[in-house]
Amino acid sequence: MDADDERDARLTRAVELAAEARARGDHPFGALLVAPDGTVVEVLNSVLTDRDPTGHAETNLVRAAARRLEAGELAASVLYTSTEPCAMCSGAIYWAGIGTVVFALSSSALTAIVEEQSRAAGRGDEAEPTLELSSRELFARGGRTVTVVGPIEVPGGAEVHAGFWA
Repeated sequence: MDADDERDARLTRAVELAAEARARGDHPFGALLVAPDGTVVEVLNSVLTDRDPTGHAETNLVRAAARRLEAGELAASVLYTSTEPCAMCSGAIYWAGIGTVVFALSSSALTAIVEEQSRAAGRGDEAEPTLELSSRELFARGGRTVTVVGPIEVPGGAEVHAGFWA
């Protein structure tokens, strides 16, 4: 398997995790981290099931990975996520020292999906709030480099959100 195939397989897994989160009643986001030794840590979003607004997949992943891996391992790890990390998650990734982030759906594409579904449902001003700040922009303001790769189109990346935000 070449590097692009492995990347796409990891992103596809992140989308599968997002579908699992949605199936159990949470927001449709999933993430995994691959350490240099091959250790894989997988998590789901838990905003609704844990009643925790910080329970985004990436913040849950930072917590879980930091418990298992040393700082040097985190720096050399790759975080794969179904959707580009929001500002909160990007901050957590930055402070954890994770070196690379790869995402499927961009935050701007997610915003468009949320707004379209909210309009279609007649929600207007009651739409799910979003933050228009790309992870690249946030990381660029930091004192160390975080490599960002994405968006990468993978099967189900946008579809996992179908009808959820209505």
